[in-house]
Amino acid sequence: MANKRDYYEVLGVDKNVSDDELKKAYRRLAKKYHPDANPDNRKEAEEKFKEVSEAYKVLSDPQKRRMYDQFGHDGPQGFGGTGGPGGGYYSYTSSGFDGFSDFGDLGDIFSSFFGGGSGFGGRTGRSQRTAGPRKGRDLSYNLDITFEESYLGVKKEITILRDEECPTCHGSKAKPGTKATTCKACNGTGTIRQTVSTILGQMQTTKTCPECNGEGTKIEEKCSECRGKGKIRKTVKIEVSVPAGIDHGQTIVLKGEGEAGTKGGSRGDLYIVVSVRNHSLFKRQGNNIVCEIPITFTQATLGADIELPMVDGKKEVYKIPEATQPGSKFVLRGKGFKAVNSTYQGDYIFIVNVQVPKRLTPEQRELLTKLARTMNEQPPIKKKGIFG
Repeated sequence: MANKRDYYEVLGVDKNVSDDELKKAYRRLAKKYHPDANPDNRKEAEEKFKEVSEAYKVLSDPQKRRMYDQFGHDGPQGFGGTGGPGGGYYSYTSSGFDGFSDFGDLGDIFSSFFGGGSGFGGRTGRSQRTAGPRKGRDLSYNLDITFEESYLGVKKEITILRDEECPTCHGSKAKPGTKATTCKACNGTGTIRQTVSTILGQMQTTKTCPECNGEGTKIEEKCSECRGKGKIRKTVKIEVSVPAGIDHGQTIVLKGEGEAGTKGGSRGDLYIVVSVRNHSLFKRQGNNIVCEIPITFTQATLGADIELPMVDGKKEVYKIPEATQPGSKFVLRGKGFKAVNSTYQGDYIFIVNVQVPKRLTPEQRELLTKLARTMNEQPPIKKKGIFG
């Protein structure tokens, strides 16, 4: 991935670009580099067009854009190997461009320029997407975990509702014992070609076949279980392995745990967006754990061994020196959060809060008064009441 250009650079926009500005930038560049608009330099234009399309495909998807901003082209590889029962694993790909079949209908992008769908390659993205194998829809799930679970890692069982292949017709949509027939209007392509005149001359465009709605086939008798949809709605349970060190807002991608594909297409992916609850004592700063520890003024003055509460429930003894001042900061190296995808571990940082007692016994007051005199301090004068 080292030779890939930054997607924002490809589209000529900054990282704070709005969705509308992103689309405008894409449309401008797509028209500029479309191969049909560059007959004298078609091969180079085709590469540019693919690069622009790939960048827009990732940045126009909120989840993929967030993942790209966080991890770049390579994604959070190595989130933990294989995952739950479905064989899912934690990874991310930048959805590299592998043809128009994955990009969607380009007709709306080029309609004003080419008078309809693109003639590039002889077929539109829509015809390939509908008439041929199509990947299943990606799903997302918001997973709420505790601060301790984000520190230690945890396995969670989640329940999702998704489309599964119909067990009766196995996705064919046809009643068992029957089969779909090739659409005669489009000869199974799912599209009908047209020749239109443009400012660049005669060009071929395609549109979705109205007879089969782009499927390429027609079904005479529909499957009774799925009613001709080829899929049924089903509730499934999935085990998610949350890696130690995951932070609030990070995403785990379970490959192949999305919805079933169509016509032999692969399953979609499941995006697990992690939310970490706040803790009453600890805060996270990067991979560091920060907290405030109360100590007495005698401990601060004389020094003491104090017990520190750790996120995993254990205790750690730390010796603070004498004459410790309020607000002093101390660090335990390597006791913070593990960095996902790395051997690095942050630190445990605590700040001492020196507490002064609100009430003193007569003996305590006398001792402190003597101490104050030895230090050449003026001890507090206890005033008598109005009656004596």
